[in-house]
Amino acid sequence: MKPKIILFILLVITSIAAKANILDNDSTKAGNFNIEKDLLLVQFDCKTDVDDLHTVAAFATLVSNQRYLKVNYHAVAGTYGTQGGLYVPPNDLFQLAFGDNWTDAHNNTKAAVEKVKSLVIKTLVQGGDLWIADAGQSDFSAELVNAIKKDLPKIETTKRIHIVQHAEWNEEVTTPEKLDFVKRNTDYIKIPDGNGIGNGTPGFRTPEFTNWDDKINNPELTEIWQLAVDLANKYNGKDGRYNNEAILAGGLDFSDLSEVCWILGLQDIKDVEHFFNIFSN
Repeated sequence: MKPKIILFILLVITSIAAKANILDNDSTKAGNFNIEKDLLLVQFDCKTDVDDLHTVAAFATLVSNQRYLKVNYHAVAGTYGTQGGLYVPPNDLFQLAFGDNWTDAHNNTKAAVEKVKSLVIKTLVQGGDLWIADAGQSDFSAELVNAIKKDLPKIETTKRIHIVQHAEWNEEVTTPEKLDFVKRNTDYIKIPDGNGIGNGTPGFRTPEFTNWDDKINNPELTEIWQLAVDLANKYNGKDGRYNNEAILAGGLDFSDLSEVCWILGLQDIKDVEHFFNIFSN
């Protein structure tokens, strides 16, 4: 057998083994998350960076994988803090990606807290834990945890509610007393920034990656990604919104997905290309 053919076979075997290692066969546990009992809240500030739109598409891609179909999750839009600037309207994308499995906190925060609280309480009383990926600030999380503590005063929220945050900027524009509240009343976990590569979490911000449509052949996911990319291009840097240079260059930025990856034990994913190699359909 020729050396080049042998090398190619070895590379294929290595790739398959690496993918199998990340997508293990335990049907009940995904990293720290118990698929049978826990609830994952994925919360997006959508103000003013459009990276949340790409993150929605990437999350939809992840949970469409056979390994994660049974993950109990709920998405929340508009969980922003004290930052200025305009909101990035995500409702059409959320509806397409999540159906009715999401809540709009932008238009009515109090109603959103009540709606999400009912989902969380159901999980907690049945013995599950709450995992929050704060793809934005922790203001909504603080309101939610405070409401849960009032309804379930005996629940040890520092052991049963876990909040994962990846960005120092998100902490800086969280209302200070609310950031202090979640740090004191939950299992608050700060992980390395998902914008960087090689720091212990996946780096999901890549200006050079422009060929996502070559990787996705699931029509439903293609539609989600196309809408996410179109909306991001429409609002990126417009009317004083943050100008995301990676997206301006035609690349992708779903850096907020690093928190979900940490929760589900997917820290070994390197970057955007690695993500698509694993989760492309």
